[in-house]
Amino acid sequence: MAKVKLMKRTQIGPFLTAISGGNPAPKTELDYKTPFMLLVAVVLSAQTTDVAVNRVTKGLFAAAPDPAAMAALGESGVAAHIKSIGLWQAKAKNVIGLSKQLLALHGGEVPGDRAALEALPGVGRKTANVVLNEIFGQATMAVDTHIFRLGNRTGIAPGISPRAVEDGLLRRVPAAMLKPAHLWLILHGRYVCKARAPECWRCAGAPYCVFEPKPTAPAAAKKNPPAKKPAG
Repeated sequence: MAKVKLMKRTQIGPFLTAISGGNPAPKTELDYKTPFMLLVAVVLSAQTTDVAVNRVTKGLFAAAPDPAAMAALGESGVAAHIKSIGLWQAKAKNVIGLSKQLLALHGGEVPGDRAALEALPGVGRKTANVVLNEIFGQATMAVDTHIFRLGNRTGIAPGISPRAVEDGLLRRVPAAMLKPAHLWLILHGRYVCKARAPECWRCAGAPYCVFEPKPTAPAAAKKNPPAKKPAG
């Protein structure tokens, strides 16, 4: 079995600072105005891009901006807005179910408690972590495909499962960086450290990353200077 490579703990902070791009308080790319809208958008985002979710929620949220209006819309009404995204039948059922449960158990408000969130239809640990981080300011790690990939590829927190990567990040990331690190990693994975072709030549965090061999720039991109080797 190949030995797991770990990024040095002392380099995790500099790595995150490098990939943050000078954005100390990143925000999700899902469009929302209220905690309820974010919750619904995250539920809809399973196996779907944020761009596709934003496209369907524009009309959905105009028709049903709160749990009462959503519950009144019904499954067929929700489905009519979201048929262009994957798993729309199950998602429509879950959106109605969670809306009714919010009304029945939480006064129509999104709870800031993990157990209460995960008890809602369609809400698992990852969705709860997004809501707790984005809305309630908690230092959570919602391990999607991007964070799982970066946790292993960069050596920041390798693990065989999303939960293992989540636990590793919570242990190893400096406490003051935990909350924004969630989105720094997601955005970096989405736009730079891509699944099939990581663009290491334009990654500011490349000098700290254990991934080898790092791809070199295509001819058209070679005008960009390489990252500098960190001291030590």
